[in-house]
Amino acid sequence: MTTPRTLVDVFRNLETLNKPDLLLHKKDGQWLPISSSAFADDVKATAGALGSLGLPDGGAVVLLSENRPEWPTIDFACQCYGSVLVPVFPTMVADQVEYIVRDCGASVAFASTPEQAAKLLTAQPMCPKLRHVFVFDHAGGGGKPYGKLLEEGRKAHEASPEAFDERAKARKPEDLATIIYTSGTTGEPKGAMLTQSNFVSNVLAGCTILPFESSSVALSFLPLSHVFERLIEYCYYHRGATVAFAESIDKLRDNLAEVNPHLFGAVPRVYEKVYARVMDKVDGGSAVKKKLFESAIAVGKEVLELRAGKKTPGGALALQHFVFERLVYRKIREALGSRFRFAVSGGAPLSKDLAEFFWAIGVEIYEGYGLTETSPVIAVNGPAAWRLGTVGRILPGVECRIAPDGEILTRGPHVMKGYYGKPEATAEAIDSDGWFHTGDIGVIDGDGFLKITDRKKEIIVNSNGKNIAPAPIESALKADGFVSQPVVIGDRRKFLSCLIVPNFEKLKDWAAKNSLSGLSDEELLKDPRVLQIYQGIIDRWNLGKPHEQVINAFRLLPHELTIEGGELTPTLKVKRRIVDQKYKSVIDGLYKGD
Repeated sequence: MTTPRTLVDVFRNLETLNKPDLLLHKKDGQWLPISSSAFADDVKATAGALGSLGLPDGGAVVLLSENRPEWPTIDFACQCYGSVLVPVFPTMVADQVEYIVRDCGASVAFASTPEQAAKLLTAQPMCPKLRHVFVFDHAGGGGKPYGKLLEEGRKAHEASPEAFDERAKARKPEDLATIIYTSGTTGEPKGAMLTQSNFVSNVLAGCTILPFESSSVALSFLPLSHVFERLIEYCYYHRGATVAFAESIDKLRDNLAEVNPHLFGAVPRVYEKVYARVMDKVDGGSAVKKKLFESAIAVGKEVLELRAGKKTPGGALALQHFVFERLVYRKIREALGSRFRFAVSGGAPLSKDLAEFFWAIGVEIYEGYGLTETSPVIAVNGPAAWRLGTVGRILPGVECRIAPDGEILTRGPHVMKGYYGKPEATAEAIDSDGWFHTGDIGVIDGDGFLKITDRKKEIIVNSNGKNIAPAPIESALKADGFVSQPVVIGDRRKFLSCLIVPNFEKLKDWAAKNSLSGLSDEELLKDPRVLQIYQGIIDRWNLGKPHEQVINAFRLLPHELTIEGGELTPTLKVKRRIVDQKYKSVIDGLYKGD
């Protein structure tokens, strides 16, 4: 196996694996394997078909699909053919899809289902360059069947296999591999241009930190349209691991039990939901079981602290930990499967308290940090060096420093080529010395671990000029089981306030036990006893806090913030600008008369 310089090399190495189950997907109730040779054949056939479509070198190809075997097939076909893959999140609405297709000038697009294809077909009249829309699950109607294109490409490749080899050999490390449009928490989405070497440098460095192995089975459920999951899967392919595509995030619990994976990547919101589910079970148990759980977590954290200091627990503590492993920890971990080894967290900050809980029960979560524009990893924790509450040490080959105002700057082979068609935005993001300005605030401790403290653009500056970081406050509020999504407000205001989406599952369970089960969600949130629960949560946060960090008012929201509603990015980060606009009247009400 040669050391890859391009994604084409990663694919070429896959061809030599002779692996019977490179990919797994569920069809008609059964998990079916796809061998490395069958996968390679489909990649070559798809690349052959791209040539018949008149796609020029460097031409954009849009991919609008959930995670499934066709995703990496289209991706590697584009890399080998020499076109540029432009992924689109399947949760995006037609207007967002139209913007991306028109901006990148794609002439070819692939969609997973007729419903996803409909977004492309709706956009087509406004996107004059878009000539072909293919559908994986074609059921008549709009779009062309991908299956037919694949067969035509297979014939073309069989007739002239040297054409594929010539194009694949021509790929250079500096060639553009993809344009990924940022989720746009503020302003208009921008297309980050990432090269072959951007990705490969990240893959090679990341694989020196995290133990991806050829014998591992990884579960894929974060959207491949996001650079975090895509990079992790390139690491899987580089190591020859098996990738199992989950049916959906809604079926994650079932798929974990069925696949029994060794590892996966997830955003903090997934871990928060798992934690909330565990705590609901604990709260619903007897007082004896609750006490046992609390003791187990306390012992787990004590052992964790010793491990962090490279020490081994002994005596009574070791015995307690041994007992709790069998009575408590193992039972909680069963939900992840018997083979689970570790998980990777990215996309947003993972709270230290949450990380400590999972590590205490034996679930090792290695948190990393990066951005779309950095391919994406800048720093990551790993088995050899980890520190909870940080995002790990800087990746080998990556430079990182903290600017005088606290902003994290990075430079190296992982930094994007620039924003597509936006030279001014590129110059603003990457300075003349090649440093990319992340927009995040952080510190590097004496041992080289990077800690993120907040987003530079999300720092709240109150009317007295005090700077307040909302993320730590929201993280603390989310630690309470009754809170699902808190959004701290207060920019240019006299004091802080907070919008809170309750954990309705827990709240309704509480309501049923307190004779309030007949109320609608809106009625429930107005009940004085419910308001008292959330006032108590706010009061506990406020205790002992400096004046500028005190939350003086809150409002409960009757609906979840969602991707579809526009309030969340595809990696479940809050779009504060959208929340401010959407709930303006509610927020203004919190400050009426100050």
